[in-house]
Amino acid sequence: MSKKHNINIKDSKNNNTETENETEEEEIIEEQEEQNGDDNDKDSEIARLKDTLLRKMAEFENYKRRTDSEISNYIKYASESLIKDLIPVYDDLGRSIDSINKGETKDFETLKTGIVLIYDKFKSVLEKEGLKEINSLGKEFDVDLSSALMQVPSKDVKPNTVIEVIEKGYKLKDKVVKHEKVLVSSEPN
Repeated sequence: MSKKHNINIKDSKNNNTETENETEEEEIIEEQEEQNGDDNDKDSEIARLKDTLLRKMAEFENYKRRTDSEISNYIKYASESLIKDLIPVYDDLGRSIDSINKGETKDFETLKTGIVLIYDKFKSVLEKEGLKEINSLGKEFDVDLSSALMQVPSKDVKPNTVIEVIEKGYKLKDKVVKHEKVLVSSEPN
């Protein structure tokens, strides 16, 4: 009897081992299915991310093209406001020339008055745009604002002082767009 019982115990151990093996196989199969499912999920996630990336790249390219076009138009028409302000001055000059050519303006004083009015209008347009005259006469020479044409020895004026402006200089807002051409005092010999 004891043999039989041992056999049964062995059989029961074998059954437990078989059950454990079946359970392990089922777990392995489930893990592989999950991995396959995960692989499918990963593949679909990769495909979705690639699609999103391609769309973002296309949006960015469209944005770049649109921005380049806007910048190009801005540069192309940057002077539009200034030109609109200068057209009346241009028209006034044209009318003055026509008046002179037709012989309608024979009086020098009338012509002078008309030219002064046109000059003032032109100057106000330039000032409105931020143009300012550099006026360094009587001030110490500044290389950032002026170009010295020559130095003139002088007892009356402190050395390195602007004593004469040969050509006016101009600043556009804070930037020098044309340096003054000046004569500068120096020590007397």
